[in-house]
Amino acid sequence: MAGREEPPQGPPDGSPGGGDEDYGALVFDESFVEAARLQEFSAQERLDDEEHAAVRTRPARVGGKGLGAVGAAGASRQGVVLVLLIVVAFATAVYMGLQNPYPGGAQRAVEPMRVTTLPLAPRGEVPGSTPEDLFEHSPAAQFRTGADGVTLPDAHGSDHFSESQVLAALTGAKDYVVASSLDPEVLLGNASRSVRILLDPAQLEQFDRSLERPRDDGRHAATGWMVRFDPARVALADRDVRVNGSLTVQEVGPNLLEVTADHVFVYALRPASAGKGAEAEKGASLFTVRREMRFHFGRDDLRDHQLQVAQSAVRAGPTACTADSARALTPLLAGQRAEDDGPAGTDPYARDRSRASLCGVLSDSAQPRPTGR
Repeated sequence: MAGREEPPQGPPDGSPGGGDEDYGALVFDESFVEAARLQEFSAQERLDDEEHAAVRTRPARVGGKGLGAVGAAGASRQGVVLVLLIVVAFATAVYMGLQNPYPGGAQRAVEPMRVTTLPLAPRGEVPGSTPEDLFEHSPAAQFRTGADGVTLPDAHGSDHFSESQVLAALTGAKDYVVASSLDPEVLLGNASRSVRILLDPAQLEQFDRSLERPRDDGRHAATGWMVRFDPARVALADRDVRVNGSLTVQEVGPNLLEVTADHVFVYALRPASAGKGAEAEKGASLFTVRREMRFHFGRDDLRDHQLQVAQSAVRAGPTACTADSARALTPLLAGQRAEDDGPAGTDPYARDRSRASLCGVLSDSAQPRPTGR
């Protein structure tokens, strides 16, 4: 039997003596084959599709073993595109956040509250009796009690505000009226937080200054923000305040609602030194406050359940024309009279912010006619 001989063209590549001894140990494992960018069609695929090349491009396998240079480059490009998309999305979100999301331009700046107070002096002696007798024989006989007297009208949507937003403005105005005019702790100067938390933050500095250093300058009267009495002089003879009035709302701009609150509050008061009991109640008197207030509601205020007090006009009596009502209202109580001094003098040469002194006369028809007199 003949021995083994080399083929005429020499030993095959990769065999000993073939010149490729360096690649003799190379193994084409599964990962190497799967990472190849070209893949040969099967025999059946070549028979079915004779018009195409015998090989096809294999899609890069990202994340698997054996990822080639071309596959890595494709994955890198995808990563760059993803980063660019994230950057563009973030920039768009920031840009949209800086724009005003509401029609009609930027929100209107919050203006300081303006206040006017008109004391009403009685012509004669202030009537006194029990609270029940006084209320029954006064114009407040048919008034409702407490918050029930602050009624809400029907709410309707406007050009730029929905019905729910209009209702929110009306409700916010009612909450302020109740907190600032009916809360016994507020009335006697023992609390103010329930009023303060309802204000737009831009008005808090003015509010705080009005309570810390009240003055009759049309801007910083504590009694413009709320009804207050001096607890050293006055006590409530009846905690149930009689109320009558109305709330109206209108749109004054595409981003602003205005609510007008016009109410009459009637308080039964007695001297703080009179103590309690039946005899003290017989010395009660009525004090009437007419408050006309204008509130503004921006969209942020509606969202945060806050408001802006634009204007407060107060007429109150019986009180003396010369009474200082910046810190607290100073009622004349049962049996007292107003002095015949008229309004306080006004100096037109004074270069300060004091307003001209104003005073009115409390009509006899506004006074009760109790049977106990």
